[in-house]
Amino acid sequence: MSAADIEGAYGRSRNSCPAGGGGMIVVVDYGRGNLFSLGQAVRQLGAEPVISDDPAMLARAERIIFPGVGAFGDAMAGLRERGLVDPLRAAARAGTPILGICVGCQLLLTRGEEFGLHEGLDLISGTVARLPDPQADDPDGARIPNVGWRPLDVREAAPMVGVLQPDDWMYFVHSYAPMVDDENDIAATTRINGADIPVAIARGSIVGVQFHPEKSGPAGLRLLARFLETENGS
Repeated sequence: MSAADIEGAYGRSRNSCPAGGGGMIVVVDYGRGNLFSLGQAVRQLGAEPVISDDPAMLARAERIIFPGVGAFGDAMAGLRERGLVDPLRAAARAGTPILGICVGCQLLLTRGEEFGLHEGLDLISGTVARLPDPQADDPDGARIPNVGWRPLDVREAAPMVGVLQPDDWMYFVHSYAPMVDDENDIAATTRINGADIPVAIARGSIVGVQFHPEKSGPAGLRLLARFLETENGS
């Protein structure tokens, strides 16, 4: 599907608003995200996302969804090229709910180690590090990149409890993960090659998920629906 087809289907017009008049939901377009699948999932929940690379739109947004695929450093370069770094940080300071998905989740952290050390948005303190490789003598070890469905281990005291469930399975495609500095920022982990890997993180109104909720069936849609109900500053 062409870029024009995506824009026509999912409201890339800078003046579009979500259905119901509940405020603008902006999906950040910086050339590194799967916008079609995400837009389709948001529309399935009854909202009309605005897909935009315009920095001014972030200041007007009621909620921001921040997808991403590819390498950490390249994704940060895409944000800088479009002048989106400072507006994203300003939106976070203002309490605008932000949901980072996959590489978008990783960019929320202080730095990333993929293909060298790169500065992130530093909205949640931590480092994006490579997943552990399987042990040579472990026949059940997971190959890296980790691709496929995995269950979540939900933290009882963490944000998003009641939305993420212990029996939820989510869909992953990644080689790196958000290793946050503060354990209290971890909402859920999954077990990969003997290590508990953070895969859902949250601080205030900022949420990041390493998995793809738009590809994770009912559990993923439940998480997206909860985010679409999040109030500013919550």
